[in-house]
Order: sequence, then structure tokens, then C-alpha cells
Amino acid sequence: MKAKKVKFMVMDIGISDADRQKIAAGLSALLADSYTLYLMTHNFHWNVTGPQFNSLHNMFMTQYTEQWTALDIIAERIRALGFPAPGTYKEFVKLASIEEVEGVPKATDMVRHLVAAQEATARTARTLFPVVDAANDQPTADVLTQRIDIHEKTAWMLRSLLEE
Repeated sequence: MKAKKVKFMVMDIGISDADRQKIAAGLSALLADSYTLYLMTHNFHWNVTGPQFNSLHNMFMTQYTEQWTALDIIAERIRALGFPAPGTYKEFVKLASIEEVEGVPKATDMVRHLVAAQEATARTARTLFPVVDAANDQPTADVLTQRIDIHEKTAWMLRSLLEE
């Protein structure tokens, strides 16, 4: 019995193959930063201690839950553009701009790490805008706008915890 050839349809969504590839690469970096941020936030939720335990534990849970949902949105946009989404720790480490935190920092240092990671994720999303704009890719622009808004707002809220 002969194996059947699978025919793939050519994708024509009004964005060139080259632009779709650039956008997918940028979204893959955003997915890697987002996953690293998710994991950091969840880790800190599990391991926070001290006088702010209850408020930080609950705040971190709200944040990692929102981040978990965002991961799927970003990955599905990559897939809609016709490319595989990265999905392994090895790929995420290679693509992410955020360094993993070793050990268990004090609560205030956890907040500092999360501020930096939220800001880094917003920067990663923002760097993709020129490509998305030039390609006239409104769905990706919408995802980026939503992610930047959330990361900047979350960074502000976390930063406010560090005020004296």
C-alpha cells in the first residue's frame, strides 16, 4: 500500500510569508518571556513568606492565573500565522530575555524580580509593533496592545508595594 501525499493549502491571509515568519518569531519570544514570567510568579506564590504573605500570595495567584490564559492566546496566534509555537523549557530559555531566579528570595526581592520581568515582557511585546504595523496585522497588534497594557499595569502595582 502506497503512502498518501498530504497536500497543504497555501496560506493567503493578506500577510506575506516573510512577514508572518517575522511576526511568529517575535511572538515566540513574547511567549518565552510570558512563560518565564508565569513560572516565576507561580514559584513566588508557592514560596513567599513574611508579614506580607497573605496579600502577596493572593496577588501572585491572580497574576499567574491571568498569565496562564495569555500563554494560550499568544501560542494560538503563532499557530494562526502558520508556524509552530515553542513549547519546551529548552526553547523558552533560548528565546526569553528574562533570567530565571535561583533560590527563594525574600518577599521584597520577589516583588523586585517580578517588576523587572513584567517590564521585560512589555518591552518584548513592544519591539514587535513595527513589524506588525508594517504587515497590517491587526489581530497580532490587538494581542500586543492587551499584553503591554496588562504588563505595565501589573508592574506599576508591584512597584507601588516597594514604596516607603
